[in-house]
Amino acid sequence: MEDFIFYCKEGWQHIISVDALDHLLFILALCAIYLAKDWKRVLVLVTAFTIGHSITLVLSVLDVIKINEQLVEFLIPCTIIITGIYNLFYKKVQEQKVQINYFFALFFGLIHGLGFANTIRFMLAKDQSIGTCLFGFNVGLEIGQIVIVSLILFCAYVFVQVLKIKQQWWIYALSIIAIIMAAKFAWERF
Repeated sequence: MEDFIFYCKEGWQHIISVDALDHLLFILALCAIYLAKDWKRVLVLVTAFTIGHSITLVLSVLDVIKINEQLVEFLIPCTIIITGIYNLFYKKVQEQKVQINYFFALFFGLIHGLGFANTIRFMLAKDQSIGTCLFGFNVGLEIGQIVIVSLILFCAYVFVQVLKIKQQWWIYALSIIAIIMAAKFAWERF
């Protein structure tokens, strides 16, 4: 149980930490098109991201895949840029667009998982259960993501529904912020 709690805290730290700004920006870009009433869709969306993240963590920890760390660190901000640009062309929630967002969340989650894979591989002790550790990490990650998403959806509620700012402006603002910051990260990592 100690391992589970330790890795749960690590998962929480991974998403809440200032060092995880690229992770937070991806969630921001991913959730920018949703309002508080869409919370169920967003919950499925972040869970898809966690699943993608988990798959590459497991495969990497088990040494099934190895990807150049510098390439992964460059690709992570690219996922944010792509998601943000997609949002700029967003008109309204349509089932087809929702499906594309689930694909973004799952596929780009694979890339983001590779970004943390080396760190978690070095953290695991030889006698630790990989399953328990990764499950704990992912539970902490999911809890952190739900907190972040809740804050984003609360802000969307305040700006769009209370202050009556057009939803399109809200989407543009969040997406452009995410794109600009991610472009800076991509440039630095190139």
